[in-house]
Amino acid sequence: MSFIQVIDCKTSRVEELNRLMDDWVSITQGKRTATHSIVGKDRADPTHVLEIVEFPSYEEAMRNSKLPETDRIYQEMVALCDAPPQFTDLEVIRDEQLNKAASRRFFEAITSGDASALEELLTNDYQDHDPASPTDPQDLAAFTETTRMYVDAFGPSFAIENQLAEGDRVTTAWTVTGTHRGEFQGVEPTGRRITVTGHTTHRYREGRICEGHWNWDYYGLLEQLGIIAV
Repeated sequence: MSFIQVIDCKTSRVEELNRLMDDWVSITQGKRTATHSIVGKDRADPTHVLEIVEFPSYEEAMRNSKLPETDRIYQEMVALCDAPPQFTDLEVIRDEQLNKAASRRFFEAITSGDASALEELLTNDYQDHDPASPTDPQDLAAFTETTRMYVDAFGPSFAIENQLAEGDRVTTAWTVTGTHRGEFQGVEPTGRRITVTGHTTHRYREGRICEGHWNWDYYGLLEQLGIIAV
């Protein structure tokens, strides 16, 4: 489980403190064990600053603290603060990235063929961008119909390979497998097994997916079905 250190300080020299953090990032390149850093300023008190630093473990945090570069930056931080910074060490007991979990449920809903669960995850003004679609973008109704077509044709099952989340976006890399069991683009069922890879980026608004961008091996699917030859 990851480990988080919160550094709480009071300073009127916030810009200098911010530049100091830039220096630390630069001089510890290739050495530091920290994986994520956030610096925030209190809206009610602009002299109250918090830095939140994430590490893979407590042991890795201790390794980072022993770097001479870290000690030097800390001493300079103390000089910028009105009082010695206060440290809070947190063992993470729950780390749930809600948008990533929702994107996983999105693919689970397609796999299960649960159209109502899928629509609950999407906003009413959802826009879908897919180079394989005849129109771009597709609205919610068109996307739902297109999804139903693929489900009927292949009974797809999505396996999530990895996910990346930043801001209001989640990108999911996936592999989908299925069997050509229904008509697809005028081709009657062949019974062929298909395997296709791709990734989808979802944009979120108020906890629901409002936009999707697909990038997947459409021509690989056509080749596996014998529709085209490569």
